[in-house]
Amino acid sequence: MLQIIDFGHSERTTHRTAANDTSSRSHAICQIKVRDDKGKGIGKLLIVDLAGSERAQDTQSNNRQRRLEGAEINKSLLALKECIRALDTKSGHVPFRASKLTMVLRDSFLNPMSSKIVMIACINPGSSSADHTINTLRYA
Repeated sequence: MLQIIDFGHSERTTHRTAANDTSSRSHAICQIKVRDDKGKGIGKLLIVDLAGSERAQDTQSNNRQRRLEGAEINKSLLALKECIRALDTKSGHVPFRASKLTMVLRDSFLNPMSSKIVMIACINPGSSSADHTINTLRYA
């Protein structure tokens, strides 16, 4: 299994940006299906590593391609936020069709009673990162 995860990580798109030398330019999803001894599916674990959001003011020195990638990342993060908000408010409609990311996660949104969602946020305690940390905590 570790070999498969390493392969997936090696395929992930990263590029240098003004904020980060090895910035993730894509989300990564690891799906593990659990089956009983007869091969019947009994569960599924989705581990999602989200590419970080990017504020426009932090990306002005990036080239056009990096800015477009940042916009797409932000769009998918907003779509995920709206899906989680819909689940939290018990809305009858979860807008999972808003991005490829949320389409991949649609099973989790369609079966909220049998799904558990946990978010782990990476933050920086340094004062120079306070704005980013606050935004991350608000999102999480």
